[in-house]
Amino acid sequence: MRNAFASEITKLAEADPRIHLLSGDIGNRLFNDFQAKCPGRFFNCGVAEANMISVGAGMALCGLKPVAYTITTFITARCFEQIKLDVCYNEAPLVIVGVGSGLAYASLGPTHHAFEDMAILRTLPGLTILAPADPPEVRTALRAALAHGGPVYMRIGKKGEPTLMPDPPPFQIGKGRILRKGADACLLSTGVVLSETLHAAEALAARGIQATVVHMPTVKPLDAELLGDMFRTHRVIGVVEEHSRIGGFSSAVLEWAADAEAFGPRLLRFGLPDAFIHESGEQEYARGFCGIRGEQIAENVARALEP
Repeated sequence: MRNAFASEITKLAEADPRIHLLSGDIGNRLFNDFQAKCPGRFFNCGVAEANMISVGAGMALCGLKPVAYTITTFITARCFEQIKLDVCYNEAPLVIVGVGSGLAYASLGPTHHAFEDMAILRTLPGLTILAPADPPEVRTALRAALAHGGPVYMRIGKKGEPTLMPDPPPFQIGKGRILRKGADACLLSTGVVLSETLHAAEALAARGIQATVVHMPTVKPLDAELLGDMFRTHRVIGVVEEHSRIGGFSSAVLEWAADAEAFGPRLLRFGLPDAFIHESGEQEYARGFCGIRGEQIAENVARALEP
């Protein structure tokens, strides 16, 4: 996904001289092509992410289109005050991109685990939160973020994410997509864990259980109309995210359900528990540890459907 991001922002910046790229001391070789084609518009802000956000906010308020990019944990929790006051309070159209969201850096330990970014940033007024699922959607989401005109946070994977939607339609902020239809259950997914969600749907189909799969690449604002349709037509809803079950996508869905008085279906939540991961392993291992592998999701959904 990061390669898709680098390629797309280079292409967009060639066509729009207002686009500038700020990096928090990573991706220097990744952005060689950007620097060659857009000289003077790449800034390595060093290990000073909070300052990078303030610089980006100032550039945005001067009429430029800056994009700030670095590892998710360092561009969210470390910079919360700057995102709140410099970006959101001033409605500065800065695009903030966190790379390696969720468990992408699982093997590097809790300093690099990004499981609380959506929870803290969802509290900020005016901030749009995007979570594309694969490389093609990173491209369309970046275009939409730069055209949005307000502050945007986008969490993406690191590398090696499979292409799940080879030819996605234009990205619409606030709109979800139905990728698969089934009458027995509905799986709501956001971000890079969509691959596990689709695998869960396949595992359920092997048991004779048909599941609808809805991808929600916008976590804030949610697609309320689509959620309403899913809650009216399914008796079991599973919400899947590579994020803490506290404060993230599933919490947003629960808040929507409470406000909309949509209490019909049974709701299952698949995400990281309220605990640090003290074991070491790669992303696949960490997903299994947290119970968000496709087989684990399918097992729990099937159990919930038993009479």
